[in-house]
Amino acid sequence: MIENFIITSITTLYTITGSLGLAIIVFTLIVKTLLLPVVLPSLRVGREMKKIQPELAKLKKKYTDKKELQKAQVELYQKYNVNPLAGCIPQVIQIGMVIVLYRALVHFLENPTVNGVVIDTMYYGFDLTLPDTTYVLPVLAALSQLVLSLMIAPGAEKRDIVPNNSSKKAIQEENKKEENIAEMAQQMQQQMMYIMPIMTGFIATRFPSGLALYWVVSTLYSIVQQYIIAGPGGLTKYLPKGLRRS
Repeated sequence: MIENFIITSITTLYTITGSLGLAIIVFTLIVKTLLLPVVLPSLRVGREMKKIQPELAKLKKKYTDKKELQKAQVELYQKYNVNPLAGCIPQVIQIGMVIVLYRALVHFLENPTVNGVVIDTMYYGFDLTLPDTTYVLPVLAALSQLVLSLMIAPGAEKRDIVPNNSSKKAIQEENKKEENIAEMAQQMQQQMMYIMPIMTGFIATRFPSGLALYWVVSTLYSIVQQYIIAGPGGLTKYLPKGLRRS
C-alpha cells in the first residue's frame, strides 16, 4: 500500500517536473515537511534533555539504588513533560522511508513504465535506479550524515557517584573504575559518530543512486531543522563565531 502510494506520488511529480531526480527531491521535501508535527516534538525533547542534564546528574549522586534512581528520573521527566524515547521517532521513520523508497526504485528499474508513463531514470548523468559508480552521491550522503551526527551527538555523561576527594583506598579504586567506564562510554560515542557516516556512504555505494539522492536531501533538511530547533550542538566548535548559538 505505502509502496504503491510512493510510486504513484513520484510518478505524478515526474510528470510535473519531467525529471525523476527532481521528483525524488520534491517528494523528499514534501514528506519531511508533512512529518514536522511528528519530528519537532522529538527535537524539542533533545533540547529539553540537554537542559535537565544538571538535575539528572544530581539525582545520580543522590541515589545509589537503581530502582530509586529510575523512579526519581521518571518523576523528573514527568515534571518537565519529557519523553526520552521520543527522540527515536525520526530514526525509525527514516529507516522505514529508506526501505520503501528502495523498493520503489527497484520497481522503476524492473518496470520503467508506470500507469502509461515511461520513466526516464537518468539525472545529470546518474541512472537513479543503479548504484553511483562515481561515488559523488555516497560521499555527499556520508558528509551530510557526519555533520548531522556532530550536531545531535550528546555529551558523554559521567555518573560521578563515587566522591573524588576521599582518601580511602577502596573508594579511590571505585572512583578509578567509574572514570574508566565514563572514558569508555565517551570513546564508544565518538566512534559511533564516525562509524554511522561511513556506513551510510558504504550503503549508498551499493544501493540505487536515487536512494542516495533521497538520503542527501533528507539529511540536509534535517540539518537545517536541527539548527533552527536546537542549534548546532556538537558542531559549534567547528563553526565561525557568527553562526554559533548557545
